Order: sequence, then C-alpha cells, then structure tokens
Amino acid sequence: MQPAKALLPQGGFDAERLLAPQQAIAAFFARFSRPELTVETVSLVQARDRILARDVVADADYPHATRSAMDGFAIAAKDAPGTLRIAGEVLMGDGSAARLEPGTAVRIPTGGFVPAGADAVVPIEAVSVEGDRVRIGAAVAAGDCTVPVASDMRAGEPVLLAGRRIGAAVAGTLATLGITEVAVFRRPLFGVVSSGDELVPPDAVPAPGEIRDSNRFAVAAALQAMGAGVKFAREIVRDEPGAMRAALAELLAECDGVVVTGGSSVGERDLTPDAVAELGEPGVIVHGLRVRPGKPTVLGAVGQKPVIGLPGNPTSALTIVQTVGAPIVAALTGASAWAPPTVAATLDAPAESRPGCTWYVPVALKDGGGAPLAHPLALRSSSVSLTARADGYVVMDERDDAWPAGTAVTVHRFL
Repeated sequence: MQPAKALLPQGGFDAERLLAPQQAIAAFFARFSRPELTVETVSLVQARDRILARDVVADADYPHATRSAMDGFAIAAKDAPGTLRIAGEVLMGDGSAARLEPGTAVRIPTGGFVPAGADAVVPIEAVSVEGDRVRIGAAVAAGDCTVPVASDMRAGEPVLLAGRRIGAAVAGTLATLGITEVAVFRRPLFGVVSSGDELVPPDAVPAPGEIRDSNRFAVAAALQAMGAGVKFAREIVRDEPGAMRAALAELLAECDGVVVTGGSSVGERDLTPDAVAELGEPGVIVHGLRVRPGKPTVLGAVGQKPVIGLPGNPTSALTIVQTVGAPIVAALTGASAWAPPTVAATLDAPAESRPGCTWYVPVALKDGGGAPLAHPLALRSSSVSLTARADGYVVMDERDDAWPAGTAVTVHRFL
C-alpha cells in the first residue's frame, strides 16, 4: 500500500487537489461502508439525546374526540346569535358528557370534550352571562374554537421516524403514545488520541517548549455532545515511527472510530496519514482541505471504522470536528442529520476571508436591542481560548471576500 504522503508533492499540499469541506465529506462517504448499527432498548427517562432506531406509529387518533380550544360555552353553531339556557358544565377528565339539547349551552374548559349535539365553542370573553342564561351576540361557524378528532395524530400514521434525536418534544410525544421503553441505536464509542512531543498532561507543569494537552478534552466534549461515547488513548502519542500506528490499532480494536489531533500535516514528523494507510483499506480517503482553519485534515477509515485526523492547533481541531467530523459521527449514531444550533444575527463589524477557500470565522454574540449582533474575532488557529470566547462561527464560502457590517448572518453555535 502506498503511504499517504507519497501521494502529495514533497514540501506541502497540492492546492489544486484539495477539496472543499462538503466535497471532502461526500468523497469520504463514497468510499466508507457504514456498519450495521446495534439497537438497544432504554427507558423513556433515560432516552434524552438518544437516536430513535424504529419509526413510531400512532396507536389511535389523538384526540380521540373533539375538544375545546378555549374556556367558554359549547353550543350548536346554528343557535348563534341568541340567548341560550346554560344546561350544565363539562368537567375535565369526563368523557361521558350528556348530549347537548337544542337551544342550550354548556360551560366547557380548554381541553374539555365537546358534547354530542355541539359543534362549536364560544370563548367566555365573547359572551355575557345573566343568571342561567348566556347571550351570544354574533354568528358562530361550526368548528369554531374546537380541536377536531385526529387533528394531532391519526391512528396508523408514522409520527416519528427512525434517526430522530430524542429531545423534550419527542419524549412528550412518546409518552402520549404510551411508549415508556424506546428502541434506540447504541452510542458509538470513539477513541481520542493526542499526538506531539510538545504535549504534557493537564496536571503537569510545562517546561519551556511544552504545552498542556487541551485538544483531548475539547474533542471529547464535542463528540459527547454529538451523541458518541469516548475512550482516551492510554497516553499522548510521541512523534516517533510506529507510535501512532500502535495507538490507532489499539483503539480501533475496541472502538467504532478514532479521532486524532496532531500529526496530520505533511511534515516529516506528521505520522497520522501513514499510520492510517498502513492499518487497512480504504485507508486515507481525503488529506487536506480547502478551508481555514483546518487545512491539514485527514479523513480515512480502517474497514468500517472511520479515522478523523485533526490539525493540532486547538481552534482548527475543535472547528473541524464540529463541521467536517459531525456528519461522520452522526452516521455512526444513526442520526438522520446533525447540525449545531444556529442564531440569526447581524455583523457589527466587517468579516474578511480570501476567495477560493471556505472560512469558518469565529464570532462573539452581543445584545443588539433586538436581533443579536455578531462580532467577528481574529482567527488564530493556535489559540486555545478563542473558541471559548466565541459563541460560534459564520461560514464564508469560496466566493466570498468580505462582508460589511450590517450583513445578516447565520451563527453556528460551538458545542
């Protein structure tokens, strides 16, 4: 098998062969064979952020009878306008309300079941009550202020599709359908490797030329936010022949995929591409992106296990794992799609890039007295704190050069 670096001209990346981020993702999936995902059952209480493994179908009509959308009076629409006798009251939880007699009305709360013979509800604020009589001053249409049968869910129809992440709204829907045990995909386990002779553990005091390993924890937190479990390599991988290959082989034997930070460029001590290529097919699929930050990124796989090689610079590593790495992680979680939350904002200062390259520009959000303002921050790949000081990033594509202040933007939030 030809080492990955042999595919590149000596001395650096071939700019003409680099792919844009979306092209790189497409190239990866064209050669990656996703494994069959394992399904397990968890209680609804434990299902938050898990991914549905099977479609959920409504077992009945919801609601099963017409309900009131307002506090007021249930009537026959043909009796309005007019003065009607108040013949009783619908109680919450009572599904056996008596039939409404012509020329009468019954009090009804929001959510109460509309009695037979009634086809509309008049809100309490639209009537006047005098003793046992209610006066309705305007015409009412059949169906007014009611929730029809099966208007929420219809028996037999798919309500939630496999691949949906379980959040608050999905959990509430499952409970409504009487589902307390949920079939979900098993969380994939990703190994996380940090490499570089300059790295020391966070609890060590760095000597001159050394830095604490922050990438391991930043990448792990991002993976967990995307629905994956994490297993750290036993130790920081040194820049020496065979060390990266051994670390990858060990983690690939136990995990569903691996993310590496550092060693992904084209220098003599950047050993990640060769290690991936040596471990098995398809090996390195993409090496180098037309992007900033994150140019020296590796996308590969060993069998059905992806290997994502991230740049060692902290801003680059965290940005790329959340943009380019996210679809790969989502494929192993079973999620039909994954994207960070977004915020609509307006630039309060110009944002600059260079044409021919996708830029992920970090921004800080500020109160704009309405829509938030996004303030572009200077992009420094080596900064550890930049992504913590930023609230997210905006994407400037290859055709962009500069956006003036006042430009409407979509801010993708950092995890």
